[in-house]
This record gives sequence, C-alpha cells and structure tokens, in this order.
Amino acid sequence: MLNISILIFAIAALGGVFLASKVLAGKLAPWPVSIVHALLGAAGLVTLILVIMEGPENNRLTAALALLVVAALGGFYLASLHAKSAIAPKGVVFIHAGVAVAGFLTLLSVLL
Repeated sequence: MLNISILIFAIAALGGVFLASKVLAGKLAPWPVSIVHALLGAAGLVTLILVIMEGPENNRLTAALALLVVAALGGFYLASLHAKSAIAPKGVVFIHAGVAVAGFLTLLSVLL
C-alpha cells in the first residue's frame, strides 16, 4: 500500500508541475488538470492514512502525512483563488510545492 501511495503522489506531482508552469507564466491553470491533481492528492492522503493505520508506528510516515496535509491546505487556498479567476501569487505556489515535495521526499525515504 505504501508503494501505491507513493505512485499516486508522484502522478499528482506531475500534474502539479504542469499547473505551476501555467501559474508562473501568468495564466490560469486548466480546471480539469486542477481537479485531477486535487483528487490524486486526496487519494494519496487516504492511502497514506491507511498505511499508517495498518502498520507499526513510523515517525517518518507521520511526518510525511503532516507535511502533505499542510500542502493540501495550501492547495485548497490556491483552488479558492482559482475559483475566483485570480492567478495565484507565485510565492504561495512555491510554498505549496515546496511543502509537498518535502512531504513526498519524507514519504519516499521510508523505502530507502
């Protein structure tokens, strides 16, 4: 199940890179990609929660979950701006991406 969670987050990250490239170019990101990105992120969180509930306590898994939840909260904020047809501030996009990458790398470190 951990591998599935990592795969889901990796695919979500690819969508995130695409979305960030649009925002950094000063354009609104396409809604369909934003929605798929959000759904994949949510699915990744659910699978990660299941991994944590099923296995022995692992501080890195818990830290990864915490970081990815913070990233998701940032994603909700970005989506709220998008819903208002406002282009997100680049700094917020970088913070969202940075926290998500930190969470993903923490999750990935569990395998190593």
